[in-house]
Amino acid sequence: MAGEDPKGKGYSRCPICGEPTDMAYRPFCSKRCRDVDLARWLGDGYAIAGGAADADEDGEDAAAAGGRGGASEGDDELP
Repeated sequence: MAGEDPKGKGYSRCPICGEPTDMAYRPFCSKRCRDVDLARWLGDGYAIAGGAADADEDGEDAAAAGGRGGASEGDDELP
């Protein structure tokens, strides 16, 4: 039976058109709906939500701020 949920709890539905899924194209019902979904991902139709990008992902900002071998507070005091 095309589209039958393998857990036996009824039918799963295509996320594009809502028709019952076909196991050959799961979770979609057809090649057309699978291709529509792919086109949406490639065309920026979908986006993964996330917070603001961390400005220090590569460590460049820490080095520019003197974090790499630079003098820190208290180093200028002589004994």
